[in-house]
Amino acid sequence: MKHKRRNIVLIGFMGSGKTTLGLKLSYLLRMPVEDTDKMIEKQEGRSISEIFADDGEAYFRELETEVLRKCGSRKYEYILSVGGGTPVNPVNRPLLHQCGTVVYLRVSPEVVYERLKNDTTRPLLQCEDPLGRIRELLAVRDKIYTECADIILDANRGHSDELAEELQLQLRKLKEAPKKKEREKKMKILVINGPNLNFLGIREKKIYGTQDYQYLLDLIDKKAKETGDVIQTFQSNHEGAIIDRIQEAYFDGTNGIVINPGAYTHYSYAIRDALASVDIPKVEVHISDITSREEFRKISVTAPVCNKQIYGQGLDGYLQAIDFLREI
Repeated sequence: MKHKRRNIVLIGFMGSGKTTLGLKLSYLLRMPVEDTDKMIEKQEGRSISEIFADDGEAYFRELETEVLRKCGSRKYEYILSVGGGTPVNPVNRPLLHQCGTVVYLRVSPEVVYERLKNDTTRPLLQCEDPLGRIRELLAVRDKIYTECADIILDANRGHSDELAEELQLQLRKLKEAPKKKEREKKMKILVINGPNLNFLGIREKKIYGTQDYQYLLDLIDKKAKETGDVIQTFQSNHEGAIIDRIQEAYFDGTNGIVINPGAYTHYSYAIRDALASVDIPKVEVHISDITSREEFRKISVTAPVCNKQIYGQGLDGYLQAIDFLREI
């Protein structure tokens, strides 16, 4: 995983000490520290509790993803503290790694309860049995946090000085270690093409070009030989078949998906839900510039659940999408 400069992303359950450690690191490393919850509050002009009460958790999670995308495109170095539920959304996990080195502050339910038992600002803990709720949430989230993290710290002690010292040691080890063997492994990438893509070279040549579908397959095959990756292709004019193939990718070891849903881009919530269901990096590709065509083509219901959208690059857009997946 290639991390963005020296950026550090702190993840963990509420009460794990992300804010305190972030401030300490900011002082030691001379880097600004930001909190996604505070960024959302500033953007919305209201507190997290009010957002939950007014619009619900689902809306708040959408705001989290939007903020992460913005952070990932920043040019300067920073420390980022994210909400406890942020890594739970599969769409957010590759975005966290785009932002920087992901550090998980692991903490026990009992310690969390002691730290937050008098805190009335946490919407998820406003219940009859907050300790039970903490245990329930952590039982699910600990595995997610662990899988997402580059570095794991024991945050039960609560001393920011010690945690900061240990983290700096772990960061040095990460930097000095040999390049991960992951780069030497073959990636398994799936390229999905939707309706009418098999008619390339026949349909609307002024828009889609004169090269046929076999030319695209040969282009992708050449790319696979250059990179050493396993790149599979699939095309169907049927919505259900595309959904079945996306779901199959979840179980067959696919590392990334490139998808051109064709016209389904603009209205297939079923394909959108299938893409959102699989925890695999995804890139949406369009041969033409959909932003300069008919109004209905400017809308994509599938792009929001993909990590990137590429359009207007012709068939080269597929190669760009493959390079993006290999990078992340």
